Amino acid sequence: MAKKLSFALNHMTVATKRYDEVIAIASHLGCVGVEFRNDLPRALFDGDAPGAVKALAAESGVRILGLSEVKMFNDLSPERAVEARALMKIARELGAESISLIPRCDGEGCGNGERQANLRIALRQIVPMLQEFGLTGLVEPLGFEHSSLRYKHEAMDVIDGLNARGTLKLVHDTFHHHLASETEFFAGDTGIVHVSGVADPTVDVRDMQDNHRILVDASDRLGNVAQIRTLLADGYTGAVSYEAFSPLVHEYTDPIGQVSASMTYVCDQLAAAGIEAK
Repeated sequence: MAKKLSFALNHMTVATKRYDEVIAIASHLGCVGVEFRNDLPRALFDGDAPGAVKALAAESGVRILGLSEVKMFNDLSPERAVEARALMKIARELGAESISLIPRCDGEGCGNGERQANLRIALRQIVPMLQEFGLTGLVEPLGFEHSSLRYKHEAMDVIDGLNARGTLKLVHDTFHHHLASETEFFAGDTGIVHVSGVADPTVDVRDMQDNHRILVDASDRLGNVAQIRTLLADGYTGAVSYEAFSPLVHEYTDPIGQVSASMTYVCDQLAAAGIEAK
């Protein structure tokens, strides 16, 4: 039996669009859901109430898969804990299923032993808050060399130690998986998959940055299709969400056509493995 591949749309891919346009684009593309974020150069939900966004998404048949992000969550100061709780409150009003937890990525807190301890301390405080608000926390390792959480296995060690599987899940980001040279997949503990491609043949892997992240096509250097194939073969059943940071993508005049073409490419490449788009 063919496996189903469900797509989603992260607001970053269409960063210049209003939230209602994001929902409309996702619906047109047949996406199962959207991810909204608080780090774009526009007011969150363009100033509208979370309840209005929730109602529009429900009317459009689009799930709100997540709300990003709690920055530097693994350096959880009292102020940052307040920010985390505030985002969770918005997420609950929004009807979001999860919030994203983004690690410190400035070269601090990267020492062996230090980073694991900081992660454990932070997640021990965050888990009860997530349970209070009925949310899943998506822990996203960043593969940059200056990241304080590069590897999924380190996150899983702490999650297991806190007995927090289910409340906490991983983000498998194909870009960061490649940057970290990771070989381990945790399909059963993955809450969402983020995809983007890097096509520039001149940039070294160590120098890849968010602005290099475009839509996935035949020139992709990150092995997106292979990563998706492995995740699905290992039992992943969640959404594959397009998260392209490049300004070139944000300037597309036909985002529906461009994203649709990328989805078609991915599906065509996976077809031989018995995987079809939903």
